[in-house]
Amino acid sequence: MNHAMMISAVSSFMACLIGLPLVFGVARLLGVYAIVEERRCHVYVLFGKVIGTLTEPGFYFLWPRLGWKALFVKWLGRCHVTDMRLDQEYLRSQPVNSEEGAPMGIGIWYEMFINDPVAYLFKNIDPRGSLAANVSNSTVRCLSNLPLAKMLIDRHTMSRTVREEVTPKSNEWGYQLGSIYIRKVHFRDVQMIRGIESKVVNRLRQVTAAIKQDGVNQVSIIMSTAERQAAVEFGKAAAVRPAIVGKAMTEISNDAEVAKPMFDLLETQRIVEGEANLTLLQGAGHALLADMLAAEPTHRRGIPTP
Repeated sequence: MNHAMMISAVSSFMACLIGLPLVFGVARLLGVYAIVEERRCHVYVLFGKVIGTLTEPGFYFLWPRLGWKALFVKWLGRCHVTDMRLDQEYLRSQPVNSEEGAPMGIGIWYEMFINDPVAYLFKNIDPRGSLAANVSNSTVRCLSNLPLAKMLIDRHTMSRTVREEVTPKSNEWGYQLGSIYIRKVHFRDVQMIRGIESKVVNRLRQVTAAIKQDGVNQVSIIMSTAERQAAVEFGKAAAVRPAIVGKAMTEISNDAEVAKPMFDLLETQRIVEGEANLTLLQGAGHALLADMLAAEPTHRRGIPTP
């Protein structure tokens, strides 16, 4: 009993492992069903005619939709699977001329997706290349002879102009045009680029020199103002000093006990700070010797003559 159950389980497993994929494969070859993935479209063609399209993702039985033709479409016809996801492309440096005659290059970026699979497959042999050529031609045709300032600044208007020009033709080829944006506008002439760079560099140098000179002038103004204010204050101090000193000397002269010692101290300080030679005599009674030394010429005592 256990042996029979084991054999039955193994047989069921092998049948499920091998038999089910084989059955589904044969059914798919016979056109019984089809599986459509996300953002894909199946277009069935038999004897040169489109007999059906599947645009929504899911599992489909083909016999109710295609009838007896579903049995032959895999053998005598063809199933075109188109990718309907959003795609994008960038066209670099499309040559245009400004109103002033400057040779310019425009880089344009655009989005597109397939909205009509039948038109995409049968109305144009190369719809993607034709769309790129149409965008390029429309860019050159619509954006030539614009003022240079507008070409460098107003990109939104230029993008909208190109989109309005390209959209009708792209719809005929099964493409739905999405966003179009002018991403880059540049000069194509190398000599013109070098000339503009030279002018910009010279202008930057002039601006830098002007800023530096303005800073030097500001510093000079500040320093001269500070020096003038300092000179004014020093002048005020020099004018006030004699009055202050005179007032202090008057107050000191009124008190003899303070005035005499102070003047003696000042006289001694001047003598010490001076370069005169001093001869000190000890004891009293040397008045005659002091008078003789005072009367002696200075060059004989080693004192330099002024």
